[in-house]
Amino acid sequence: LFGGFGRCLYPVQKFDSDTERRLAEILDREALKWFKPAKGQFQIYYRSGADDAEYKPDFVAETSEQILMLESKASNQMTDAEVLAKQTAAVQWCRHASEHARKHCGKPWTYALIPHNEIAGNMTLDGLVSRHAAHD
Repeated sequence: LFGGFGRCLYPVQKFDSDTERRLAEILDREALKWFKPAKGQFQIYYRSGADDAEYKPDFVAETSEQILMLESKASNQMTDAEVLAKQTAAVQWCRHASEHARKHCGKPWTYALIPHNEIAGNMTLDGLVSRHAAHD
């Protein structure tokens, strides 16, 4: 468990990889607030074979302009069918959330799938999102 974050909604976080920890450091430096969602928090489902599986993104972060749903993946997994199915479901969810937010003076939602080898301490959140935001 890691702590010491100033903008995380929770006092400690557990990361599945060092890449996630590095992305959390960028979020803590540049986002207004951020967190790692819990299972069931967003109810995003994608097709996995004959079943619908739940997708839990790595991070959600708010900036002054938007709300970000972020996923980091190994660069050799970026075109994996399951990764792309999750991305499609998350982009659709973000589109619906943005439509709702627009009607209620909220911020738009953006999904970004970021290759692990691009996440480094000298990167900016805006730079990562501008290069890897997914659109439907």
